[in-house]
Amino acid sequence: MAGTLGTVGFFVALVLVIVVHEAAHFAFAKGFGIKVTEFFVGFGPRIWSFRRGETEYGLKAIPAGGYVRIAGMSPYETLAPEDLPRTFGAKPIWQRALVIVAGPTTHLVLAFVLFALWVGLVGRPVATSPLIAAVAPRLDGQVSPAAAAGLRPGDRIVRVGDLVNPTDLELVRYTREHVGEPVPFTIERDGRRFEVTLVPVLATVAGERVGRIGVLLGRARETAGPLGAIAGGAGVTWDSVVETVGNFGRVFGPRGIGRVLELLLTNAPRTERDPASVVGIGRVAAQTASSGAGDLLYLFAYVNVFIGLLNLIPLPPFDGGHLALLALEKVRGRAIDARKIVPVSVAVLAFFVLFSLSVMYLDLVKPISLAP
Repeated sequence: MAGTLGTVGFFVALVLVIVVHEAAHFAFAKGFGIKVTEFFVGFGPRIWSFRRGETEYGLKAIPAGGYVRIAGMSPYETLAPEDLPRTFGAKPIWQRALVIVAGPTTHLVLAFVLFALWVGLVGRPVATSPLIAAVAPRLDGQVSPAAAAGLRPGDRIVRVGDLVNPTDLELVRYTREHVGEPVPFTIERDGRRFEVTLVPVLATVAGERVGRIGVLLGRARETAGPLGAIAGGAGVTWDSVVETVGNFGRVFGPRGIGRVLELLLTNAPRTERDPASVVGIGRVAAQTASSGAGDLLYLFAYVNVFIGLLNLIPLPPFDGGHLALLALEKVRGRAIDARKIVPVSVAVLAFFVLFSLSVMYLDLVKPISLAP
């Protein structure tokens, strides 16, 4: 139940934050006197709407975010002569830049707030060996290896095979690589250590058959006071920005595209470093909620960093593409004919849609699981 609630809550929050993104564009446009004709939550057929002033507000059938329609943003829009002074292109470059950057900035600000709450209320994991939070009595109807060996919540795995003090992900990988093989574990309980031998078995996790021993991992944590949470939130936000920028090159570059093609065309298994779509992230949210809802703050904050930076990629139709065109306009001294940019926007959009659908398909047929 916790996992289902985690998934539903994650997607509801994701839609709301995208609406907030659009609301930021809306607020800055209105603040600078730019005409905004529509502000809708969702896409597709109109369900309900009302008009206040010159703007129509409402709901549409597909709850996948929202949009605002700003006068002058479309090169094919027909504008009344009296509206020309209030179009997007009629405003100074700095005002247009603020309207554009307001959306992505909301994601980064929200990420900082969520990271600060996570550091202050949930706490950063302390660098220790994997901590067992729960033991599954059975896996696919059979007694789990961990339960059969007498492992308990609170036990710490200080060695598995030849790995000393493994990380959580190293434990997951090692377990999956040694299905059906006797694996020696060193367990620490109440200050003393003892050895057990477990044989990882194939079990169904998120629709996929993977090697498991039947434990749910927890983490020793260290919380912080208000000032420490603010400083920690800023630090984690910066680290996430740096990591995400690096991941863009890895995921969307030649190696990343090649990896997706390999996963689509072969039986190669997925790893936790492979890209995930909203389907995969929703599944991770369910697993995260099952082991403690607090880490959903971290997951959602990280997703906001990703969305914010993705929107700043300097290619149309992303917000960053519009900023790049404004910079070019500033250098040239005259506006760019937006109609000439449409083919680039279509090509970029087609690439990202195809990439997203491919990864979504992989999330359905080769889901990623983080459970050992």
